[in-house]
Amino acid sequence: MTFLADVARAIAQFADPRFQRVFWTGIGLTLALFALFAVLFVWGVNWLLPDTVALPWIGEVGWIDDIASGASVLGILVLSIFLMVPVASVCVSFFLDDVTDAVEARHYPHLAPAPRLSLAETVRDAAGFFGVLVLANIAAFAAYLALPPFAPLVFYAVNGFLLGREYVQLIAMRRLGREGAAEIRRRHRLRIWAAGCVMALPLTVPIVNLTVPLLGAAAFTHLFHRLPVPAETSARTSRNRAR
Repeated sequence: MTFLADVARAIAQFADPRFQRVFWTGIGLTLALFALFAVLFVWGVNWLLPDTVALPWIGEVGWIDDIASGASVLGILVLSIFLMVPVASVCVSFFLDDVTDAVEARHYPHLAPAPRLSLAETVRDAAGFFGVLVLANIAAFAAYLALPPFAPLVFYAVNGFLLGREYVQLIAMRRLGREGAAEIRRRHRLRIWAAGCVMALPLTVPIVNLTVPLLGAAAFTHLFHRLPVPAETSARTSRNRAR
């Protein structure tokens, strides 16, 4: 079975009420955060700029703050193109347990329920994922400018690596702990990277890209259950849980 089959199974389960709840909750939180940021940003611009500005040879004008407000709104809209998916990924990561539980309940009913990540772990990992995703794409932007013909390849390679790394880490932690998840990532890094590149392809398609966080979590759950777990990792996880 290939990762494309994992994606197909994730899409087939999209109508699952648990999937729908996570999807719409994630989208709602994402839009609410952007709306709040937009209001605060425009308010800050208006607060910093005076009502009137004295310009040489023109005198006092009162439309500078209006132009700045319009420009700030336009800037936020442009910024949202790049940040919408990372923010949606962070929002969905808070409900990743719900997605993974739904996948395992339907496709892997023989498994015992996995312990859920604590809120502190979820917040830490979500914040780290968002920061790395934004910084990596800012760094990649320099590569886009330096090597325009290779910009799409750089985009998919960078985001594929990040998506694969983070989703496998978060999903594997539920069953193997943080150390075991890191070991799985190291052993199967190329396979995970390739799967991440597949999930990165829809990122450039508006609207469709908003489904990536949810479908990625589901598809990588299938991938995780197909990865061989070293005997020593499984034994160490069992010992840690027994303590």
